[in-house]
Amino acid sequence: MQRNLWLIAIGVIVTLILVNNTVYYFLTKSTLEESHREELLTLASQIEIAVEQSRMGAEHYEDQIGRELRAASIAAQYALDPDVEKVTSEQLQELSRKLDIAHITLLKQTGDDIVLHRSSDGSQIGKSTKSWDPWHQVFKQLFAKEVVKEEWLGQSMENFWSGPFEVSSTELDKVYKWGYYYDGTTNYITDPYVSFARLDEYNRITGAERLISELENRSDSIMEIAAINPATFPDGIWTPTENGEEQEHHVQRPVIYGDYTIKLDRDVEYVRRAYQEHEVLTLEEKAGGKSVYKLFIPVFVKDKGISITDEYGKQLDSYVLTIASDYEVIKSKLDNQFLNLGLIIVLLSIVSLAIAYTALRYYKYTREKAVQVAQETYVEEINSLFHSVKAQRHDFLNHVQTIRALAELNKYQELVAYTKELTSDIRSVNDYINIGNPAIAALIRSKISQAESYRITLECSVSGLDLQDMGAKTLDMNRVLGNLIDNAFDEVLKYDESIREVELAVAQRGHALEIIITNTCLNAEELVQKPLFKAGFSTKQDDHQGLGLSIVKSIAERYKGKVTVFATSPDKLTLSVYIPLS
Repeated sequence: MQRNLWLIAIGVIVTLILVNNTVYYFLTKSTLEESHREELLTLASQIEIAVEQSRMGAEHYEDQIGRELRAASIAAQYALDPDVEKVTSEQLQELSRKLDIAHITLLKQTGDDIVLHRSSDGSQIGKSTKSWDPWHQVFKQLFAKEVVKEEWLGQSMENFWSGPFEVSSTELDKVYKWGYYYDGTTNYITDPYVSFARLDEYNRITGAERLISELENRSDSIMEIAAINPATFPDGIWTPTENGEEQEHHVQRPVIYGDYTIKLDRDVEYVRRAYQEHEVLTLEEKAGGKSVYKLFIPVFVKDKGISITDEYGKQLDSYVLTIASDYEVIKSKLDNQFLNLGLIIVLLSIVSLAIAYTALRYYKYTREKAVQVAQETYVEEINSLFHSVKAQRHDFLNHVQTIRALAELNKYQELVAYTKELTSDIRSVNDYINIGNPAIAALIRSKISQAESYRITLECSVSGLDLQDMGAKTLDMNRVLGNLIDNAFDEVLKYDESIREVELAVAQRGHALEIIITNTCLNAEELVQKPLFKAGFSTKQDDHQGLGLSIVKSIAERYKGKVTVFATSPDKLTLSVYIPLS
């Protein structure tokens, strides 16, 4: 039975450890993911601010470039003949160098078309602009001396319009910003333009690209950051050119800032959802053999004039910031914490099991020791009882001779007194032999002798006992009786011999044993308020362990019995023990 209890205890402990580890694992995983998410959101806020500052700076810088292009147009007009036919390519090349711009092109209106008629770049000459939407409409408005109404990311000033940096229709590998000036004094539109390298250098030094690059390099977990155009992601907008090639529009490019090389299967879906639902989304997928944790954060820029448009050329009011991080970093932290916790739990479990094993061994040893002591007491008390009987038998002849001598001498009064004392002693021994249980009889006989030596008046009443078949319960009943009597003796020994009184009543009623013991106690009413049955509590002044009454209570409860204590009078304390025997 004890072995089964031990196995059950181990099983319960192991189960609790496994449940605890599982709960801790998922709680820690959730906490780390939430912490990592908050960290990325904080990082996103920094990037958002940097992008906004970069955008505002770039917009201001680009506006300044537009003003420079207008100034260059006016300067070129003063330097050139107002008739386009009288202007040479060499003049335009020299003027471009002096004005420090990439090239100058002159646009001429021919019938229903507007063409590039003269240019410092020979590859431009003769190109039609019919397919340049919305540029062609702007050129027509300029030639008509109308205020340019096309505001597709354009910059309008008097007699001038400049579009955003865009991929060249004639040089697909280059990005330029063009300015167009016409005041009616010439028969052509003056078109100076500059390379994107100027703005690109500005962005590289002061803009969001620099911050993004630094954040990626500084962080162990950040793999990639990108600002996404949700309307054109992932392919962008491409337009066929005259020579059959595809031209990608710079202002409609799918990646505004950063890089997009870590591609997850559901990126497009999550970019669109984040943009449409205006909610931060998270996605965990495998990419290149790695677990990637990616955030999709909508950033709102309404009325801020950000230079990105949808597929129809309309300005967007938001973009989506994506931050890809290495989920293995989270897993590594989680595994380290779990490993550390596991080691701690294993060590604590081993220590706990060792303590439990030691406690059980100690309990078993203590129990065996108590049984051994009870058995030894049982043997001693049985021997004492048998010794009394043998002594009576041994002295029987002497008693008979004494009775005969008193009778012959006619000492009748002495004879009566002698036989009375003799029969009382024999009756006392026989009474305890007839109790019904030799061990209990021996214990009570021993305690009577002990009371006589302590000068304690002990009155015993035992009735109705039929305990021959109690088996192992006898040891427990004797432990209860022994501890109750010893406790009573310890209390009355505090007082004068004249009031050292102990009354013991043991009775079997049906299938229950009731033991009531009353002893002198001058502070009985106060003592009943104390925790008398608590292990370690003692009213003795000398070195007592305070275990006697605690043992009585534990034995009674083991047999589903009960123990009560009360004051029968101010100077009498009574303990009652009720133990079912069935």
